[in-house]
Amino acid sequence: MFKTKITEMLGIKYPIIGGTMMYITTPELVASISEAGGFGILASAMYTTKEQFAGAIDRIRELTDKPFGVNINLFPMKRPVDNNEYVKVLADKKVKVVETSGHSAPVELSKSFKDAGMIWMHKCVGIRYALKVQEFGADIVTVVGYENGGATGRLDVGTLVLVPAVVDALQIPVIGGGGISDGRGFSAVLALGAEGVIIGTRLLATQECLIHDNLKQALLNATELDTMLVMRSINATHRVWSNAAAQKCADLEAKGASMTEILGIVSGEKAQQMYNSGDIDKGVVSCGQGVGLIHSIPTIKELFDQIIDQATEVTTKLVKS
Repeated sequence: MFKTKITEMLGIKYPIIGGTMMYITTPELVASISEAGGFGILASAMYTTKEQFAGAIDRIRELTDKPFGVNINLFPMKRPVDNNEYVKVLADKKVKVVETSGHSAPVELSKSFKDAGMIWMHKCVGIRYALKVQEFGADIVTVVGYENGGATGRLDVGTLVLVPAVVDALQIPVIGGGGISDGRGFSAVLALGAEGVIIGTRLLATQECLIHDNLKQALLNATELDTMLVMRSINATHRVWSNAAAQKCADLEAKGASMTEILGIVSGEKAQQMYNSGDIDKGVVSCGQGVGLIHSIPTIKELFDQIIDQATEVTTKLVKS
């Protein structure tokens, strides 16, 4: 029922894209998303060497023969990697789809994507950014509204307005997201003109996600009010779950702390420790307002089937009314 330009271009069953999450979107989670009928995207920034990165791609292919992509991170990092080297790995491994996300369009890298015959997806939060990457040759643009977990940008435009505005402005397919946790949100984003839906926060509370059960239970008990914005002072605004680490970051920003001090609180290493140990105040985790709609911890296949079943019910009801 939900066949779109995105399902055709990516060769997937459902127009559901798994949002890339640092230290969470491992080869195992990517494969689980793709096996369930969606499209998993590996977070390349998790790997400190190109050999480790190449091994992660091989691992995905050991686990699934379904389509998947790889994210190239353009946001500030405590320990940056050489994305030119990583793109060479993608080309050598014949990865068919690359996603980019960050403050600026990857002008230099875009030619490499095209030379390797990759489908290039770019994730952004505004029309002007979407138009720029379309000009540079992007095949798909992903836009996420202000409700989303992770990078929100500075424009503060909600999903309901952002998605159709970008759809109207572009000639290439758009994937939309921001606060999507169930079939109602899925249906709404497609109704706004998107050809696919990106989901991130909802995947945290699934059985395959390897974060500690303490954190899963905390997210299960959270409401739509339990998120906050951090890192705006360093032009890297992220929506995260409201915990002690997030509040400490906000307090430091209010006092004019340096980027180094702030990145020390929100570092991936501390987040990884939280995911592994279950100390839910150790680090920060990107989390959208859709966390308030999470009421269970299903398998990813169960989640996707539930989303599609509910979306089918919703659209059928609208047609009949």
